[in-house]
Amino acid sequence: MVNIAKDIKPISYVKAHTAEMLKSVNETRKPIIITQNGEAKGVLLDADSYQGLLDSISLMKLISIGENDIRNGNFLDHEDVVASVKKILD
Repeated sequence: MVNIAKDIKPISYVKAHTAEMLKSVNETRKPIIITQNGEAKGVLLDADSYQGLLDSISLMKLISIGENDIRNGNFLDHEDVVASVKKILD
């Protein structure tokens, strides 16, 4: 959950305290929302959290592709897979 007092900072503050901001996101794993002219313009994340987001998005894309294949009938049932594997192994 975002703590308005701690997790939203103007870009001028982030520029002046970059090392401190990086240390904070790496220790707390909480993103910092960066504002410019009073509007949210960016988010500062630690690298591990960002990688986790990318991995989650990739997994969701794969699941979506699989669901579309199932809807379109593009799949093999268990018996067909077993038969294909046996044919390859023989």
